Amino acid sequence: MKINSTVALSLLLLVLMAVAGYVSAVWGFTIGSEALESVTQPDTRPTSKAKAPSGGSQQRAVVMLKEQDILTNVRARIEGKGKNAKPEPQPQKNDTQSSAKPKAQLVVAANQPGFPLVNRDRGVMLEVVSAQYSGGTLQLRLNLKNESDRTVRFLYSFMDVTDNHGRPLIANAEGLPEKLPPDGKPISGILSIPSTALDDVEKLSLRLTDYPEQQLKLQVSEIPVKI
Repeated sequence: MKINSTVALSLLLLVLMAVAGYVSAVWGFTIGSEALESVTQPDTRPTSKAKAPSGGSQQRAVVMLKEQDILTNVRARIEGKGKNAKPEPQPQKNDTQSSAKPKAQLVVAANQPGFPLVNRDRGVMLEVVSAQYSGGTLQLRLNLKNESDRTVRFLYSFMDVTDNHGRPLIANAEGLPEKLPPDGKPISGILSIPSTALDDVEKLSLRLTDYPEQQLKLQVSEIPVKI
């Protein structure tokens, strides 16, 4: 029986492919083994100990450098000061100064002409002590004192603040009491007004009344803002 030539050729090709694959695998394994002969796995066992050098000296501990010293040395080398350049000592900051936040400093009334400005009605006093620009706002320091025989309530959203052109201004009250007891003790607070609304303003006026009775008429005019 004769074998078909096509079948014989296919079998021959399969045999040649198998032989070529086997040869390629053996050759790749040999090359990989030779390349990895010099590579060893590091000893990561927790119980392993570092061996001492042949000279008998003990291994020195690793010294961790400060980040600031490293940055200073790098900067010195970049600027051309050489390898032996020593880092410049960094000035120590006072903890009390670094932790303290800057606060707005209000001018004392004695240093500002025209202050204080005072108005009284029914035993209640409104006093504008000083004014100063700070942080993009005009800060008016106010004092309230109740020398009457009753507690006075205030709602500062009813406070009218106008400029010398008669325009109303937005003001934010801080530290001013909602209830003013009749003890005669002054209570201080801050009235802040955005400085962007005071470009062409020279003087201000304040009007405050009690709530809800609205019997008091506390008004302070001609408050200078061009300091």
